[in-house]
Amino acid sequence: MGATVPTLYEWAGGGQALNRLTGVFYDKVRGDPRLEPVFRGMSGDHPMHVAAFIGEVFGGPKLYSETFGGHSAMIRHHLNRHLTEPQRRRWVALIVDAADEAGLPDDPEFRSAFVAYLEWGTRLARLNSQAGAQPELNEPMPHWGWGVPGGPYSPSSGA
Repeated sequence: MGATVPTLYEWAGGGQALNRLTGVFYDKVRGDPRLEPVFRGMSGDHPMHVAAFIGEVFGGPKLYSETFGGHSAMIRHHLNRHLTEPQRRRWVALIVDAADEAGLPDDPEFRSAFVAYLEWGTRLARLNSQAGAQPELNEPMPHWGWGVPGGPYSPSSGA
């Protein structure tokens, strides 16, 4: 009988952990000179929406798709925002720091999958935010997993 591999959502600690993450993260954003102007008008429930999106991408409930419009809605939120590479990099740095402060797992396998998704998602958001971008709006919600073909690293195996 094989063990069931948890989803990234489960491993992270579920919705409560992701809401804690986005709460800490957007507190940082509000005080950041590079990102605050981008998010100046965000609603108070913005962190919860982002947590629901990440949760669904990581294998959790389909809350974002069922309540907030799915992947196409997220793409639309980025259209014509003219995000810069320095802003994208700062966003990634702050959310990685927030993951530490929020107590998300710090094992290498989880953090590798987490950062891989952040890199992919933020690069896509930056591309979609540029003038004249015409992204495909009917793309399905992305689903992110562990991404380790050989399985997790084991210090005792030397892998």
